[in-house]
Amino acid sequence: MKCFSRYLPYIFRPPNTILSSSCHTEADIISTVEFNHTGELLATGDKGGRVVIFQREQESKNQVHRRGEYNVYSTFQSHEPEFDYLKSLEIEEKINKIRWLPQQNAAYFLLSTNDKTVKLWKVSERDKRPEGYNLKDEEGRLRDPATITTLRVPVLRPMDLMVEATPRRVFANAHTYHINSISVNSDYETYMSADDLRINLWNFEITNQSFNIVDIKPANMEELTEVITAAEFHPHHCNTFVYSSSKGTIRLCDMRASALCDRHTKFFEEPEDPSNRSFFSEIISSISDVKFSHSGRCIMTRDYLTVKVWDLNMENRPVETYQVHDYLRSKLCSLYENDCIFDKFECVWNGSDSVIMTGSYNNFFRMFDRNTKRDVTLEASRENSKPRAILKPRKVCVGGKRRKDEISVDSLDFSKKILHTAWHPSENIIAVAATNNLYIFQDKVN
Repeated sequence: MKCFSRYLPYIFRPPNTILSSSCHTEADIISTVEFNHTGELLATGDKGGRVVIFQREQESKNQVHRRGEYNVYSTFQSHEPEFDYLKSLEIEEKINKIRWLPQQNAAYFLLSTNDKTVKLWKVSERDKRPEGYNLKDEEGRLRDPATITTLRVPVLRPMDLMVEATPRRVFANAHTYHINSISVNSDYETYMSADDLRINLWNFEITNQSFNIVDIKPANMEELTEVITAAEFHPHHCNTFVYSSSKGTIRLCDMRASALCDRHTKFFEEPEDPSNRSFFSEIISSISDVKFSHSGRCIMTRDYLTVKVWDLNMENRPVETYQVHDYLRSKLCSLYENDCIFDKFECVWNGSDSVIMTGSYNNFFRMFDRNTKRDVTLEASRENSKPRAILKPRKVCVGGKRRKDEISVDSLDFSKKILHTAWHPSENIIAVAATNNLYIFQDKVN
């Protein structure tokens, strides 16, 4: 298990707000975190509809103690609050997901979505501006054609670097229910968006039409027994994707089989132990996130209490199960009353698929080494960390005598939760979103 050290607490907040963890608005809460394919950029989205992109400092790559430094690169408003007058429904500006496209030229492209609308953004740099127009003066005002006596050739003059974010495509009006997932296909020509009952396939060049590839909506909504919770394309095979459900099942679909993938190719489900059956069984078995491994051989799922790894060739049970916070099993009743039992935790792989990371409460996050079977609990906190200080493992005491370095399960703060995390695609650098704070950690450098 890698020992992670703190490298700089990047605090994600809008301008002119007090830098205090107790002073933030609902709009400041980070709702998604995502590295791009090279790890040079890190994007975050918040409940206020804003996207903030951090860029890795170039000089930090070659300097051991600074190789994890990221600074703000661009900030823009991705989505605005809207109102559906036909349904009398408010549409929140909250960014649900961000997905990067591989870089093809000097510009960067990313997808961002709220509950209803997906947008394709182009992020580009500009360090030159044209001067010497014939029909405009230096202030940009139109000149009187009668005063133009000579023909000038416009030239490009150096200027301060400006990073611009422009919306290139807007994919709207295709989802009746709230979008919970977007995933870019490995052909980089299409992507899919999933809501509670349907999954749509889009072409990046076509905004007014999408193809419905999964539809689980029953003719009678009273017969509805499950909803789609997450979906993702296979990292290498453009015809294959998976989606998870609130019943704790995962379906693997092949678009070559039929245009409408209502019939799955594989069905992954773990039989329930009757002795563990309770009132909360269905709620805690609901899958909140599903991720293919980078190799494409495995699927990882996160439910309320566990992370499971499934082999694509074995459908009847997971090959690995990791307990995230099993000490909460006795607290399910109170977690149900305060709605925490419905929290949707995400999970991520490291670049080599050997370590798994996911979040918990009290600003704790968990890491599981698949090779050594060791696990560790770490805390993302401004109070107990300094730059380049080693993160100390935390332990939760369930009962009996509590040690000095342990925290009682009754003392956990359930308002502090880590739902969103990201792992650099090739290095041991992680990003952890704790409410309105973004923390970046790197592995210990000897």
